[in-house]
Amino acid sequence: MSFEHDFAGGLLRASCSDAVGTLTIDNPDRKNAVTAAMWRAIPQAIRILTDKARAHVIVIRGAAGDFSAGADISEFDSLRKNAETAIAYEALNSAAFTAIRHCRVPTIAAIRGICYGGGFGIAAACDLRVAEEGARFSVPAVRLGIAYPADAVQDIVNALGPQMAKVALFTGAPMPAGKMVAAGFLLEEIAADAFDGEVSALAHAIATNAPIALHASKLAVRAVVEQDSDLLREAEIIGAETFDSADYAEGRVAFAARRKPHFTGK
Repeated sequence: MSFEHDFAGGLLRASCSDAVGTLTIDNPDRKNAVTAAMWRAIPQAIRILTDKARAHVIVIRGAAGDFSAGADISEFDSLRKNAETAIAYEALNSAAFTAIRHCRVPTIAAIRGICYGGGFGIAAACDLRVAEEGARFSVPAVRLGIAYPADAVQDIVNALGPQMAKVALFTGAPMPAGKMVAAGFLLEEIAADAFDGEVSALAHAIATNAPIALHASKLAVRAVVEQDSDLLREAEIIGAETFDSADYAEGRVAFAARRKPHFTGK
């Protein structure tokens, strides 16, 4: 089933084909900066891709050459002008990051060009991150005189490690993709002519697997990273349910018949 839907006046686009969902940040005139309306729409877009479009994996990417320059600074004079307005604005950021982090299907950040600020936060909230050669990364909040949202810092620390997270947050300096691979933030840096193909291959490799098993695996990893015993118990319960699922029966039959399984998430 193919699916397409626009959000935030077309600046955010959701699509799905062959169980691979794609969320595209489409504001190329501003290097895919994320407006307040786009932040507000991200949780809804994620929910629709998983619940309505039945995506088994979601790829988040930017349109026309860049991943994202981060939050749209042109809105800051009105929407982030002081502590009171900043609290409301950052609640939108937090909801978007949480929707990505807690999404029940795996998420992949496919990064080209610049990945700065809030765009860096979106990538850090994803499960996997790959970048095209030449991509650049920065968390420049300190250069604007503001602190990065605390819950987003959690994602950055988990993705970069404490020391590199401190370097990113303390300096705001741009960092090349190779350095981000070495830090563990990126799975790999991919040549430009192979980028789309490798992202597609990774997404389809995930999408062909059993959705309930993927959900249990994602929860278990989150539980370990966050040291959350309640989340670990939830992962154990869902993991146990896989043994009574139609997908497990299909997996056994397909293995015996030496064919690819067709999983439905049931």
